[in-house]
Amino acid sequence: MSKRNSQEAKRAARERLRQERERQAKRAKVRRQLVVAGSMVAVLAIAGGVGYAVVQNNQPTKWEQAADAKVVAPANTSGKNGTTVVIGDSKSKNTVHLYEDPRCPACAQFEQTVGESVNKGMKDGDYKLSFTLGTFLDGNLGGDGSKNALSALGAALNVGPDAFLEYKAALYSAKYHPQESTDEFAKNNYLIKVADTVDALKNNKTFQNAVEKGTYDAWAMKMSKTFDDAKDVNSTPTIKINDKKIDNPSTVAQWETALKDAGVTK
Repeated sequence: MSKRNSQEAKRAARERLRQERERQAKRAKVRRQLVVAGSMVAVLAIAGGVGYAVVQNNQPTKWEQAADAKVVAPANTSGKNGTTVVIGDSKSKNTVHLYEDPRCPACAQFEQTVGESVNKGMKDGDYKLSFTLGTFLDGNLGGDGSKNALSALGAALNVGPDAFLEYKAALYSAKYHPQESTDEFAKNNYLIKVADTVDALKNNKTFQNAVEKGTYDAWAMKMSKTFDDAKDVNSTPTIKINDKKIDNPSTVAQWETALKDAGVTK
């Protein structure tokens, strides 16, 4: 090979090397751009996800919305927002006031042992019954069962006072009242299942629609607020006879004694 050809070959080799380096540099630049773009997409996706989560977390819950919603009060109620529930002879001079929470196991025990006698005294005209129902156990235990059951009780009360009393008894019954730590009452289908044991509520579409649509959710929240504001009520059940709090009776005999001591006579 002549010297000239050797130099030209070297120049050609250098040119090919330069071109190859340029191609590699371009490919590297493209890769970097893709990595940066991918990283930006990932960051934006994460930011978007976080933003969405923040927005979702800041959205009011169903029950927070209900607390501010317009109240639809059930029939057979009175007072502001329909939070006064009195059943029995309005002319009776005696009042038995029950403060209860749907998830409360002690309330269930009271209903199972004394509830029938309490209702009988009302029907016999010895006194009228007043109810203030709370939902504090949802806050203590987590869940929505007390609020949801209270709304369903509003739907039963709208059907009639007897439907309300029978439905309340069914919810507190040994068969259907769940463990305090569970939240069965948060399930509409469970509340409707229990209601089907009450003649006035069985297959009652008006009642079922009210439960499923939450017609009385706002009322339940107002009723719960009334419970929270009640004086001298720190636990459930709290029982007052003519505004005087009594020890919770665990037997029918104790209940009859409490009535006698309060001056309620037949």
